[in-house]
Amino acid sequence: MSRMLHQYVRKFGQKLVHRRGEDTIKKSDGLVVHLNAIELVFLGVGRNLGAGLYIVVGAVAKYVAGPAIVVCFLVAGLSSLLSRLCCVEFDARVPRSSSPYVCSYVTMGQLWAFVVGWNIILLFFIATACTARAWRYAFDSLIGDHISQALEGTFPLHVPYILAEYADIFALGLVLLLVVLLALGVPESAWVYRVFTGINLSVLSFIIISGFIKGDLHNWKLTEQDYELATAVFTHSLGPPGAGGFVPFDFEGVLRGAATCFYAFVGFAAITTTERGDLKPQRSISLISLLMCFLAYFGVSAALTLMVPYYQIHHHSPLPEAFLHVGWGPARYIVAVGILCALTSSLLGDMFPMSRLIRAMAEDGLLFRGLARLYGHTKIPIMAIMSSGSLAAITALLFEFSDIVNLMAVASLLAYSMVCFSVLVLRYQPDQNLNKNEKTKEKIEMKFGVEGSPLDSVPEAGTSNILKSLCFPTSTIPTWKSGQIVYGCAFLLVLLLTILSLILAQWPRRVFSGDPVLTAVAVLLLLLITGVTVIIWRQPQDPSPLTFRVPALPVLPLVSIFVNIYLMMQMTSQTWAQFSVWNAIGLAIYFGYGIRHSLEENNEPQPPAPTS
Repeated sequence: MSRMLHQYVRKFGQKLVHRRGEDTIKKSDGLVVHLNAIELVFLGVGRNLGAGLYIVVGAVAKYVAGPAIVVCFLVAGLSSLLSRLCCVEFDARVPRSSSPYVCSYVTMGQLWAFVVGWNIILLFFIATACTARAWRYAFDSLIGDHISQALEGTFPLHVPYILAEYADIFALGLVLLLVVLLALGVPESAWVYRVFTGINLSVLSFIIISGFIKGDLHNWKLTEQDYELATAVFTHSLGPPGAGGFVPFDFEGVLRGAATCFYAFVGFAAITTTERGDLKPQRSISLISLLMCFLAYFGVSAALTLMVPYYQIHHHSPLPEAFLHVGWGPARYIVAVGILCALTSSLLGDMFPMSRLIRAMAEDGLLFRGLARLYGHTKIPIMAIMSSGSLAAITALLFEFSDIVNLMAVASLLAYSMVCFSVLVLRYQPDQNLNKNEKTKEKIEMKFGVEGSPLDSVPEAGTSNILKSLCFPTSTIPTWKSGQIVYGCAFLLVLLLTILSLILAQWPRRVFSGDPVLTAVAVLLLLLITGVTVIIWRQPQDPSPLTFRVPALPVLPLVSIFVNIYLMMQMTSQTWAQFSVWNAIGLAIYFGYGIRHSLEENNEPQPPAPTS
């Protein structure tokens, strides 16, 4: 009985880590249309300069960080930069595809790939819902907020702290319209991104220049008296005063703002589902796009907080209302048009890769097979489009923008952290082409080495040999043993970094003020993290050539993981509850359906998706 149980557990574990063969990657897993480097830069910029720039910037500045939002974008941008470097190496390991889901399936295994793919799906449909809401806000500001007033009076929702104040039928209709267009076969066109991104950048330049012309440095050093004067005039729309100055909500506000501002950089996940893996300037594309986006975020947030005191910023339409505040009323229409173009580009950029990813996971059997069905002579995955679009439409209908934007940030931070972890451990693994006989031989040698040891051996000698093998490995190339050591140490490091991040996020003042218990725990964690990192550093790395290799391994991926986890710890309990529900649903689908229907696991030839 125990032997049967052992075999069942072993087989179950093998299913979880089963890897997809690289030769099974199809053309449909990559980019359908061929884009050059300049077009991919426009694609990256267009997908990132959307709701994160035009809506999130106002909410974070007003309620969370004040003028220090420029620092929030700097922290979020650095975090995204570290993660993007890891993503480039991760993509280079599977040259035929740049999808994080496919790369994870090939290199890390089935369960790992499902979690990555499932959370990127969450990222996409939340992004679509947020952008649809933001589109409605921008359009509503042009017509005097008549839409919001009509919706509030007609479709109120009486579920505080969970749902929005009213059902956004406009955002629902906008998403469904896009779903219908995609189902009818409207192609994803690079020139659309170029035109909309060009308009977007022109409007952003106008905003930044105007902000520095009409801005007032006094708005970065406001006092309590300024707030009291504003209260006498604006009694209904002011945000919290904070402590005034450039950082009115202290360092904690900057960190919470940085966690939310990470939303602004998550559009790069959409690029990785469409970027060609064999494109040589992939690293330059990512870095140039990231730099352009950061300069736009920094300039716009600085211009906004210079033009308007942070507590007077309009929550849903910050930039058009800012021009009204400084007396440039007609300019708000120019800004609003630019915002609508940018948000339309973002909507298209989120919906296309979401349906592709759902179809890819369904073809692999990890999601319901019917979602991969193709229809018509154009081979459109209508079921994938309809399911993902319906999910995004319902989210846009029922949830407030501010209640779900952090959910998307958590999903992206987790996905990026898993990619960084993958890069960390894969660099120290033996060549995957190593035949099974060599691996088995190594395991047998390890087994006989243990069984053949004398019974009267000194325990201290055994401990010394273990430490010696950890810090001074005999092989100059990765072995099965050294690879397992790195796996174990990497998982231990994630646990230690999570505990450290939790302590620093919950009790930062007590740690840095010298609280004996918390300070001692933090120092002990740092010593353990340093020691385990040294063990990983001492292990031999895989010398196989790659088009790009992350520098300063293992430090850079670990720093990226720590920053990402620390930003995740800034999220509210409501965000974590929503995130837990989503992943619980995903794991239920995987263990209830995906693990039994995976084509890779069943070793069946992968047939083409059925057509109708």
